Amino acid sequence: MRTALESHGYEPYEARTGEEALEALREYDPNVILLDMNMPGMGGMAACRALRVASDVAIIVLSVRSSESDKIAALDAGADDYMTKPFSVSELMARIRAHMRRIPDTGQAIVISEELTIDGASRQVIARGRPVRLTPKEFDLLHYLASNLNKPVAHRKLLQTIWGAEYGEEVEYLRVFVSQLRKKIEVDPAHPRFIVTEPWVGYRLAAPQNNE
Repeated sequence: MRTALESHGYEPYEARTGEEALEALREYDPNVILLDMNMPGMGGMAACRALRVASDVAIIVLSVRSSESDKIAALDAGADDYMTKPFSVSELMARIRAHMRRIPDTGQAIVISEELTIDGASRQVIARGRPVRLTPKEFDLLHYLASNLNKPVAHRKLLQTIWGAEYGEEVEYLRVFVSQLRKKIEVDPAHPRFIVTEPWVGYRLAAPQNNE
């Protein structure tokens, strides 16, 4: 993997344990973390949680496990993406490129209500007067929904816009990320006023007065 990354112009740093990765994170400023679930020390899942607390860097989990429950657990722990072994070099490079790009912003703040403002230029979200810390993927998802205010956006459209053209079937990604966003911006995440589920379609960001 190191050879493949270097041949594509990347400068990889290898950490053999989660503890070593956390130490390296303090010294380096990586664009992407490739995190193997099977490693010594604190283990992949615990390392994922700790890395997410420490940084907003994109985390791509690598694992031999392919069940939906394993993917959801990793995403819940803070991962941005999940790759099942074995995978091709070209697929890995496509995933890395997808996580290094950013969704273009309008340069203008989108005011949803007095309770929620999304500023594309500064990539900042203000909820009920306080800044909310979002990961890059969480922000891109919320900002894209805000750009289509009150309009349902299909699962596939969201996945291909936020994660990349190679995506489209990973609906579990959206379930986890929407749940995380609701916990951060909604007063009652169980009864959301902003991020509304459109059954069998996708999601809609609603201005409160239009929320159902």
